[in-house]
Amino acid sequence: MTATPAIRFERVHKTYRGASQPALSDVSFDIAPGEFFGLLGPNGAGKTSLISILAGLSRADSGRVSVLGHDVVDDYAAARARLGVVPQELVFDPFFSVRETLRFQCGYFGIPADERWIEELLNELGLLSKADANMRQLSGGMKRRVLVAQALVHRPPVIVLDEPTAGVDVELRQTLWQFIARLNREQGTTVLLTTHYLEEAEALCGRIGMLKGGKLVALDRTSALLSGRSHQVLRFKTDQALPEGLDARVTGRIAQIKAHDAAEVEQILARLRAGGVTVEDLEIGRADLEDVFLEIIHAEHA
Repeated sequence: MTATPAIRFERVHKTYRGASQPALSDVSFDIAPGEFFGLLGPNGAGKTSLISILAGLSRADSGRVSVLGHDVVDDYAAARARLGVVPQELVFDPFFSVRETLRFQCGYFGIPADERWIEELLNELGLLSKADANMRQLSGGMKRRVLVAQALVHRPPVIVLDEPTAGVDVELRQTLWQFIARLNREQGTTVLLTTHYLEEAEALCGRIGMLKGGKLVALDRTSALLSGRSHQVLRFKTDQALPEGLDARVTGRIAQIKAHDAAEVEQILARLRAGGVTVEDLEIGRADLEDVFLEIIHAEHA
């Protein structure tokens, strides 16, 4: 017997008033219970629109979205009770302490505050020292931690993390991912993650979907997306400009160039030597998720 999907998107279509192109066009895919799923795409691809429809903040023009079999429109209360959402924006009530905020959040779902679980969330997310501080007194990173705790306080079996580590420090990123990965592993919590940090998606997500222009252009296991690339990547550091015509991705001092075989590697190195480019810390490795993402997003027909 096939398990009910944790999240199901069926032919979801959405066009905003005045827009010339749809934000979402016939998007369909399932996320299985217990999956750690990554939803990727450039800005404007439709990720936030899809999550807004899932969370009940927006309505699709057509199609259906469900959480563990509960339609987000027709059975909104049941769907929302099974879903925890960490939004991109720092939204908070300035009149309450951190602990009070979590207690009130339980009330929104009609359940009594579980003080032991609240204490565990405060501890796991590094908020114990700020538990009785007013929300206005917290830094941006601490407010982000509270948003995560709010999303988890009613113990939802499905959680959505919409750019949860955007603009936060390394410590929070590590703390958050350790805790979320443990919930996914030990409690079977389903996780839907959107992020621009592709190394996070590669490390955490077992399966990935990519949106481009409101359409789903890739959907596969992360390992399959990576193994499906036939080329290797030369990575090195340099302070010089690269020769013209060399197809490279440059980030600061780090350059990355695709090569399909040993002969092409030698040709690239010969061009660099001829161009007087000093190469440091040269390594040759497989394509990473960022390479795959750029290849798919820039492809004319994905």
